[in-house]
Amino acid sequence: MFSSKNRSEIITKLQKETFDILVIGGGITGVGIALDAAGRGLKVALVEKQDFAAGTSSRSTKLIHGGLRYLKQLEFGLVREVGHERKTVYHNAPHLVIPEKMLLPITDGGSFGKASASVGIYTYDWLAGVKRSERRTVLDRKETIKREPLLKKSGLEAGVVYWEYRSDDARLVIEVAKTATEDGAVLLSYCEFEAFSYSQKHISGAKVKDLRSGNTYEIKAKRTINAAGPWVDAVRSKDEAVKGKRLHLTKGIHLVFDHARFPLRQAVYFDVPDGRMIFAIPRDGATYVGTTDTNYTDKIERPQVFQEDVDYVLQATNNAFDIEPLTQADIQSTWAGLRPLIHEDGKSPSELSRKDEIFLSEHGLISIAGGKLTGYRKMAERTVDLAFRQLEVEEKRSFALSRSSNRKLSGGLFHSFKAFVAELGETQLTEAQLNGLFHKYGSNAQGIIAKIDLKLEDRTLAILLSELRYCVDNEMIYELSDFLIRRTGRLYFEKPLADKYALALNQELTNLLTLSEADSKASLQTYLNESKAVLDFSTK
Repeated sequence: MFSSKNRSEIITKLQKETFDILVIGGGITGVGIALDAAGRGLKVALVEKQDFAAGTSSRSTKLIHGGLRYLKQLEFGLVREVGHERKTVYHNAPHLVIPEKMLLPITDGGSFGKASASVGIYTYDWLAGVKRSERRTVLDRKETIKREPLLKKSGLEAGVVYWEYRSDDARLVIEVAKTATEDGAVLLSYCEFEAFSYSQKHISGAKVKDLRSGNTYEIKAKRTINAAGPWVDAVRSKDEAVKGKRLHLTKGIHLVFDHARFPLRQAVYFDVPDGRMIFAIPRDGATYVGTTDTNYTDKIERPQVFQEDVDYVLQATNNAFDIEPLTQADIQSTWAGLRPLIHEDGKSPSELSRKDEIFLSEHGLISIAGGKLTGYRKMAERTVDLAFRQLEVEEKRSFALSRSSNRKLSGGLFHSFKAFVAELGETQLTEAQLNGLFHKYGSNAQGIIAKIDLKLEDRTLAILLSELRYCVDNEMIYELSDFLIRRTGRLYFEKPLADKYALALNQELTNLLTLSEADSKASLQTYLNESKAVLDFSTK
């Protein structure tokens, strides 16, 4: 049911049925709510005005991490919760959540001294429930340099190694969405919320617009949950004036370099002269660096990377690493994302809490904002608890506890790449090709591999075409950007390859979905515009 080809059937279902919960927003929080609620036996609908994960949820630092810096803000509860959630997400989606040793260099005048870093990360590990075998290791200066030779030697005193988890944020959203669909939820992208429906002064659903056809219709629901990320306040304002707590948007950007140009051996979390800390992480033949944390008040759709953002990250990276200075010409790709945080008077972007909060309007709208990618499951659980308790009172229904902590996500059958390969048997693909498919699709990669046209001379194109067909049938893609950005991340980490095959892939997508000439051209042009935008560093 989570297929581009089933759109008309999905719309019919949305029009005809009355749902227990309607979710507005198809990012990680929204799909997490859909999965949690459907797993408890509730009837769930979800609408997203763009592609799934098109907003914040495809634009993070792509880490499932506990947030070491939140210890400095004394947010022990947040560190404990997301630390424990790392293990849950890893267990449920091992193909997407990859253990990654992180190196924290200790420098003269840096955020941490050797003693404070050791104690701080010990506390971090303890709060997060890290296994003894994976707890932090303190290195002397020589050991630190051996672990990452590119670190600048001047001022370097020591290092601490601790465990984090690298992930693919957008694919996590898709796997959660697919699993929610398996559990009975009805999800639809390119379907925009327009207005609330009311019955006796209580929200009874929403009027939505199908952006593929232009048609509008109503979805009936007993409870409506606003999980629209950066758009939460905009959705709240359709019900009543936003009062009390409100969103505070901040922007974070990342720069991507060819790994041959910035050959980092391992992930590093390093100091910036202004007192912040940022990551440099090797991944998929690239090294990416970020993030910034600045106030944002511009257009929410497709936030831009500004020249001052680029200059900041380049300078920070060149200050920390002993390499030929990176320049703007070395940048292969970028992305910018927005954090929907809760406003607190007098606090800078980096000082704002990452805690999530739930708002309840007079007419029954439940809104959820704030939080982190890592904590999406607990955010969803708390939100569904509230909605279910209300239904329990009104309809005398038996309250059911969340089951999401042990729900394997789509693709999560194999705990390791080694186990996947052993089950797969002989294949004509290289280990690198198999690894790339496994860490995108997990056990679902078996079906993709089986349908690769091995007679096609261009093996890379053959793999891409098989992935595309799978995504049309199983991952609700409608445009080329959905595939090359959110389903595969290739615009960010393999931009030259994505650009090279864009035309051929768009033609296949046109054939698979029987797109009109106008829609086909629009699909290709949207991708070309996105590809251009990642290297267009506009000034404010």
